[in-house]
Amino acid sequence: MGEFIENISRAVTDLQNGKIILIYDDDDREGEADIVMASEFVAPESIRTMRKDGGGLIFLMTSSEIADKLKLPFLADLFSDVDDKYPVLKELIPNDIPYDSKSSFSLYINHRDTFTGITDIDRGLTMNKFADLAKKIENIDDGAATKMFGKEFRSPGHIPICVASKNLLNERVGHTELVVSLLKMADVIPVGSGCEIMGDTGRALSKTKAKQYADENGFVFLEGKDIIKAWKKWSK
Repeated sequence: MGEFIENISRAVTDLQNGKIILIYDDDDREGEADIVMASEFVAPESIRTMRKDGGGLIFLMTSSEIADKLKLPFLADLFSDVDDKYPVLKELIPNDIPYDSKSSFSLYINHRDTFTGITDIDRGLTMNKFADLAKKIENIDDGAATKMFGKEFRSPGHIPICVASKNLLNERVGHTELVVSLLKMADVIPVGSGCEIMGDTGRALSKTKAKQYADENGFVFLEGKDIIKAWKKWSK
């Protein structure tokens, strides 16, 4: 119990200080470890670490409250609601995900000050500015929020946004919910940046090797079950 509390406490502190942590979801889910951090602290160097040491998709994670303010749709809902002009989208609905009941993916964005949007500098800027926007819209109405969003960002872009479930870990236990829950516990802007860590076998890096990577680099390594346990205590 002492080690569990210490790891959660250190992870919260590291997130508050702009440091990277590693989160492994579960053996019976994706079985993947993600490099994650609070988006408000992302720098080009952070993106470089994710790109070189992670190798998976670099993405944003945000709370449902922020997504609601910005009127962010789930892509799966857009595909199902599309008219007959693009019937291929209905054929592509992700209704057979082997490890989950739904996809958390929303829009793909670039900040309007980016060039191609894919460089470390550009992706870092997009993530920083999205976190900044999330902070700015806390106390304004939804209509103004969507206009601010459109003024600063364009879509499609190179940064996918994943939206956390409204009830967080009481509803879904994906990396998006795990990260947003931790960010709320850390009392920072609930927008996270992440990247899955890939191995050299054609599969995700194993939990053992991901833990070794974390130890070698001084990163906290958390498992989803521990975050769920901490969240239940914190959210009572």
